[in-house]
Amino acid sequence: MKLSMISYIPLFLVMLIVYYIMTLSGVDFNAADKLFEISLPSGAEWALTSSNLFILFCVIVLFVEIIKATRSGSATIFENGLSIIVFIVCLMLFMLYEPMGTSVFLIMTLMSLLDSIAGFTITVIAARRDFNVNPG
Repeated sequence: MKLSMISYIPLFLVMLIVYYIMTLSGVDFNAADKLFEISLPSGAEWALTSSNLFILFCVIVLFVEIIKATRSGSATIFENGLSIIVFIVCLMLFMLYEPMGTSVFLIMTLMSLLDSIAGFTITVIAARRDFNVNPG
């Protein structure tokens, strides 16, 4: 497999695998386990939990996926299809597999849906622009 083909693998598939490995290693995404805490100048205490950290990584992945969606080519359509499959798998796991039935996983699942919709939308808009299709 060429290195360029690896770039077409949906990153939410990677996040799904990371989440699964983390649950197997004992991370409880329902717990408020603080990784560390920082005192802010306002006097508030800001704590970072494993759940917050995972969601932060998912937001970064969503940004990267949206940037990847701006590419054009036949492989992009394949990646969009894989993104839909990843979303369906995430949705099924959320509903049917207890360790994945958390708000954190639901947020990741919805980000996966947003990635899929954005990928198809951006691809269609780019195709219109490339072929000079004028709506209406």
